[in-house]
Amino acid sequence: MRNKLILISYIIFTSSVCSQNYWQQEADYKIFVDVNTKKDTYIGNQEIVYTNNSLDTLNKVFFHLYFNAFYPGSDMAERLDSGDDINTRFSVNINKLTPDEVGFLKVSNLKQDNVEVESFVSDTILEVTLANPLLPGDSTVFTMNFEGKVPVTIRRAGKNSPMGVRLSMAQWYPKISEYDYEGWNTAPYTGREYHGVWGNFDVTIKIDKDYIVAASGYLQESDPSDSKLGIKSGKNRIWNFIAPKVHDFTWAADPDYIHDIYDGPNGVKLNFYYKNDPEIISNWKELQPVTAELMNFFNENIGTYPYNQYSVVQGGDGGMEYSMLTLINYGKEFVPLVSVTSHELAHAWFQGVLATNEMKHEWMDEGSASYFGDLAESFVLGSDFYRSIYSSYYRYISLANSGQEMPQATNSNRYKFNRAYESTAYSKGFVFLSQLRYIIGLEAFKKTIKNYYDTYKFTHPLPNDLRRIAEQSSGILLNWYLTDWTQTTNRIDYGISDINTSKEKSVITLERIGLMPMPLEVLVKFKSGKESIYYIPIDLMRGEKKKPEYARNWIQIPDWSWAHKKYSFEIDHKLDSILSIDINPTRLIADTDESNNIFMSNNDE
Repeated sequence: MRNKLILISYIIFTSSVCSQNYWQQEADYKIFVDVNTKKDTYIGNQEIVYTNNSLDTLNKVFFHLYFNAFYPGSDMAERLDSGDDINTRFSVNINKLTPDEVGFLKVSNLKQDNVEVESFVSDTILEVTLANPLLPGDSTVFTMNFEGKVPVTIRRAGKNSPMGVRLSMAQWYPKISEYDYEGWNTAPYTGREYHGVWGNFDVTIKIDKDYIVAASGYLQESDPSDSKLGIKSGKNRIWNFIAPKVHDFTWAADPDYIHDIYDGPNGVKLNFYYKNDPEIISNWKELQPVTAELMNFFNENIGTYPYNQYSVVQGGDGGMEYSMLTLINYGKEFVPLVSVTSHELAHAWFQGVLATNEMKHEWMDEGSASYFGDLAESFVLGSDFYRSIYSSYYRYISLANSGQEMPQATNSNRYKFNRAYESTAYSKGFVFLSQLRYIIGLEAFKKTIKNYYDTYKFTHPLPNDLRRIAEQSSGILLNWYLTDWTQTTNRIDYGISDINTSKEKSVITLERIGLMPMPLEVLVKFKSGKESIYYIPIDLMRGEKKKPEYARNWIQIPDWSWAHKKYSFEIDHKLDSILSIDINPTRLIADTDESNNIFMSNNDE
């Protein structure tokens, strides 16, 4: 009987692990911060209840101290100076910052369960040796004091943004590093991406009473738009926010913020914070119903947004996604404002809820936000989504042909060229989804995205998880696609090799020139006005997609085995009856040399 109970417990445990993909650590924060707006400094304290849900005993933990990157000699400063090309996202030389412009974050009085612990600071990483090992399933409490200085706005966070927002406070507190299925994530911050632990945040901000604060989570007041917002305390006002089940907490503050609330879908309150600037007010007003439409689009095409509020906040240095909030430094032109809002709002699903490790798999987040952000924008503004497709494919193919490409699985800090990182994360990530849609078909693609979100929300999914969901949703095997596209720089390159005709038939011979395989849809147009698509699956798929709606006459022919560089098939038409042959008619295959993709007849009869 005991053995049966053990077996049942093991089955329940393994089923739970599989349903959650992997175990998830938990860090519940209670933070108090007192902000000096005249000196742009802050002091605070925090308590973190940290739960070890892994199967490992932990003897150390690590914290991120991101603001230490904004200081001469930091890893980020040196990385920018030693890069093989210019990082266009940085307009300030960190090594030349003045004392008033630098940032820092220092920790003191650090304890584990009221026992002092040893710690060591290395740039933006704080290494902590535990007083007592943390066993699997156990929790411990970390307490600490901290002090920080807000840097000039250089990258995402800082003071006095390009459009005049006083404080953009992203990655501003000592943030415990994620320990996940792949181990500790302790890469120093060099201006790239983030990864965080799921948990609940209770954050109290004490600041000059003239400032309006926008933040992740829910403001603990009955009416956030009330002029009596917050609790007055002499010359200061105290703001308290609760953010449940998130992996980060961000806030911004300015004395001139206008705060509007717009009713979004499913009862979600959309908050908009922007400067009282006549040049931008009308655009930010017009943005509000559009944001509601965007959210509704994402709900229908990805899955339901799980929180009751989302804030679009002017601040930062462009656009950057955070939990339940985005910082956007736009407003003078309406369409760019919508574009960046759509992209960052898409992140609320792919990073805010799915929370892929952006340091290791940044393309899963950035590529998905690019794809669905542009798709949603085309839906609400009527813009041409195919222009977005063309643009992303062009940037990826240009990189692939440049000799500067590195595998998409490269750590985001390790790209030799900044251009390679940008094109790989955004454009090649976009192309990954676009080609996946091409390979498995539109309906299977839609099913994949919804199943992926539903299965892996509030986890940290890996590329293989998306691949497996796509296989289950389509019946097509895709390991070949994920491997070649993300772990190599193999290129797609097919061409028309030869066309022979005899009697009433023609034989078309195609050649695989690049190393990466792809199924082909060969469009043959006839002078009679008729056309046929000859669909050639590859044997690695062990399946095929259904006839797409755009195909008038769909003819499936035998699989093409990757080992064979050439493939011939016969059609029941003489060569002189053929108007053209196109092996990539949808342009959804990122063929790196299109010069040999089309045959055009010279006979005009």
